Amino acid sequence: MIPARMHGDCKKLVLLGVLLGVLWETGGTQIYYSVPEELEKGSRVGNIAKDLGLEPQELEERGVRIVSRGRTQLFALNPRSGSLVTAGRIDREELCMGAVKCQLTLEILMEDQVKIYGVVVEVRDINDNAPYFQEGELEIKMSENAAKGMRFPLPHAWDPDIGKNSLQSYDLSSDTHFSLDVQSGADGNKYPELVLERALDREEKAVHHMVLTASDGGDPVRTSTACIRVMVLDANDNAPAFAQSEYRVSVPENVAVGTKLLLVNATDPDEGSNAEVMYSFRYVDNKAAQLFELDCNLGTISTIGELNYEESGFYEMEVQATDNAGYSARAKVLITVLDVNDNAPEVVVTSLSSSIPENSPRGTLIALLNVNDQDSGENGRVTCFVQRNLPFKLEKSYGNYYSLMTDTLLDRELVPSYNITVMATDRGSPPLSTETDITLNVADINDNAPAFSQASYSAYILENNPRGASIISVTAYDPDYGENAQVTYSLVEDTLQGAPLSSYVSINSDTGVLYALRSFDYEQFRDLELQVMARDSGDLPLSSNVSLSLFVLDQNDNSPEILFPVVPTDGSTGVELAPRSAEPGYLVTKVVAVDRDSGQNAWLSYRLLKASEPGLFSVGLHTGEVRTARALLERDAIKQSLVVAVQDQGQPPLSATVTVTVAVADSIPDVLADLGSLESPASSDDSGLTLYLVVAVAAVSCVFLAFVIVLLALRLRHWHTSRLLQASGSGLTGVPASQFVGVDGVRAFLQTYSHEVSLTADSRGSHVIFPQPNYADTLISQESCGKSEPLLLSGDSVFSKDNRALIQTPRNLYEH
Repeated sequence: MIPARMHGDCKKLVLLGVLLGVLWETGGTQIYYSVPEELEKGSRVGNIAKDLGLEPQELEERGVRIVSRGRTQLFALNPRSGSLVTAGRIDREELCMGAVKCQLTLEILMEDQVKIYGVVVEVRDINDNAPYFQEGELEIKMSENAAKGMRFPLPHAWDPDIGKNSLQSYDLSSDTHFSLDVQSGADGNKYPELVLERALDREEKAVHHMVLTASDGGDPVRTSTACIRVMVLDANDNAPAFAQSEYRVSVPENVAVGTKLLLVNATDPDEGSNAEVMYSFRYVDNKAAQLFELDCNLGTISTIGELNYEESGFYEMEVQATDNAGYSARAKVLITVLDVNDNAPEVVVTSLSSSIPENSPRGTLIALLNVNDQDSGENGRVTCFVQRNLPFKLEKSYGNYYSLMTDTLLDRELVPSYNITVMATDRGSPPLSTETDITLNVADINDNAPAFSQASYSAYILENNPRGASIISVTAYDPDYGENAQVTYSLVEDTLQGAPLSSYVSINSDTGVLYALRSFDYEQFRDLELQVMARDSGDLPLSSNVSLSLFVLDQNDNSPEILFPVVPTDGSTGVELAPRSAEPGYLVTKVVAVDRDSGQNAWLSYRLLKASEPGLFSVGLHTGEVRTARALLERDAIKQSLVVAVQDQGQPPLSATVTVTVAVADSIPDVLADLGSLESPASSDDSGLTLYLVVAVAAVSCVFLAFVIVLLALRLRHWHTSRLLQASGSGLTGVPASQFVGVDGVRAFLQTYSHEVSLTADSRGSHVIFPQPNYADTLISQESCGKSEPLLLSGDSVFSKDNRALIQTPRNLYEH
């Protein structure tokens, strides 16, 4: 325990040290404290938070910490109180042996500002060590004829404390023959000597026992004792003497073990055995005793261990020469160890950022390095640098600290990581160097938009494709990393024929595969223009678009469509008129067809599939024109049925057929007379009308008798009607014979003239109109349809008002 008075003095010194530290920080970056040694662990050294201008809680928030350089850490930071405290026992004598002033230095790093503060802690001495003798007992051989006043060196006590706490005095127990005399050396040490006050008489007393006490000036005083035993010998009245009182030698630290460093020499003027001298270390500390050896016979000092300038550069010891009579002499030996460049620089990474974003500005701090070389002088001067081909630089910040920072902008897509080699080289000869590798990863930012592998895409798909069919795969690459490189695909919204584009196609957001959502029809649309967007998944997503042209390819999925002749919707059969006087090659009619496909699938060819009179008509292969192949004969039937096939060139080919009925007649009356024979065969739907026909026949049978009576009455007028028809027939003889007549109506296709014929049962209501030529294709126009009256032919058939349907009389139904 430290006494109260001393504790008060320490407290005042601590306050003075803190004040000096604050004043020093104002002008520099060092803080001074003063504490006594042997404080308990956790003892307060100073309020470092206050001296740094911080609150205690800010120490941890701002990353304030002590920077260690490999030695045992003696101090620590208390984040609660903001104080610098001891981390363990502090022994001044162990840290600063022999030094008058013991100062310990450390560095405080404030990480958020990357600033270093130097702290100097002065350790004050306390009287914690008592003086000690290396030899607890000393035997001195003294000749009985030793002269009065002869001096004999006594053991030298050592006290590692300094000042008043160090060795102050020696005391010798009472003996009438001896007294104690203390000599002060040039180095300030006190050397006790035993002085012979009275002549010795071996026969009176052969052995004298005394106690030598060494005391320091501390409070309380600490002491140590050594036993002195004086052996009285017979006469040998000369002591050895060294040639020099002090020996000095300088040796390099890399001297080999066993090297002889110097020779100490002492001579004794006595003769014989009394002149023989033995050498020994009178005082040597423990470290020196492990490194140096003294030959007791020769007096040579040599090394027995490896010297290290960094551990100790100076050694002091005392040698003693003793003859057989016990007379001795002493000399001091000073050995200086010279530094050689045997230590490579040390590079300690104090603060490190293992990753920085690629958009970091120039001068961004990466690491804080502490470079130190344990050698001295030029051997300890260090030059630090990085490779020139790397975008980094080193700048000296404070003391031996260097800042590693960026010298240019980084790009992760070019170099994702760096292996930075920091080279530290001293100026020794030869120079030594140390390499330290620092790995720096460049963190990605989303600075690259996805890029498609092609400037544009084209895809082709056959129509009638199945739903969900894969069309094409687009690929976009993003050179970024992680989520910034994850690409998703989508379609830019658009419409096609009033429907959203997303109803036609879709794209897989992960793979970029385009799928069809419906079956395409080439006849509806032939191509589709769309935009595909690729977007990354960064915090601020980037995107790019590419155009994609989708072309629908035609398939032969449409049969030819017959435009002419048009099949009547009332179940009747269309009829073309051909005069019997037609020459070979006469154009009867023309079959017109189209195909909604395109290309080869729409190329049409015509052929005559079936004819009631083979060889009478021919069909143009590419025109569809129906012409007479030979001259018409009287024996040729008036009704000719032709089946014309229209076929495209697709694979497989599709076809359509149309039945063309040609009426062979020279005049319209001939046609009208034989219209009954041009009835269309009953269709398959007639079977469904059987019931109605039976009912109709029964009804007709009821009125049959009445009808016969009326018919007889009308026969008288029939002759008159026949005369009118003959007259009109002679006027129509020169009309061209290309006509189209329905069984239940009259419709003629004439190349030159159009005629209107209206016949009634009453000859007075019948009339034939010959308008001016108009080159129309229709025999009766819509206007003339409204003017004409129903036509009754031979009492068997009548024409409807629209001139298109021929209504059969009950007599015809009965015959069927």
